[in-house]
Amino acid sequence: MTGKSAHPFADVAPALAEITEKVLFGDVWNRPGLSPRDRSLITITCLISLYRENELPFHLKRALENGVTREEIAETITHLAFYAGWPPASTAIAVARKVFEEGTDNG
Repeated sequence: MTGKSAHPFADVAPALAEITEKVLFGDVWNRPGLSPRDRSLITITCLISLYRENELPFHLKRALENGVTREEIAETITHLAFYAGWPPASTAIAVARKVFEEGTDNG
């Protein structure tokens, strides 16, 4: 990786930032088996279910960029309330609200 990385942890773990950029966002996200939109829905579902609120804002923004609508995100969170639990769902709603308030989206 050359130059300054956009990864928030590159200053502490530059190798992890490079692997993330090359493998996760370079290879995994670009595999032909699923569309970026579907990958985003899967990713936000996992992050919500696992209560990974630190990563959720980035991936909610990415989901919107990949064609997932606000309504689909809200419906995903609602559905997950019954499978992942109310606390992860209510936390996800708060995160989604902030993301929606920040700007451009598809919904």
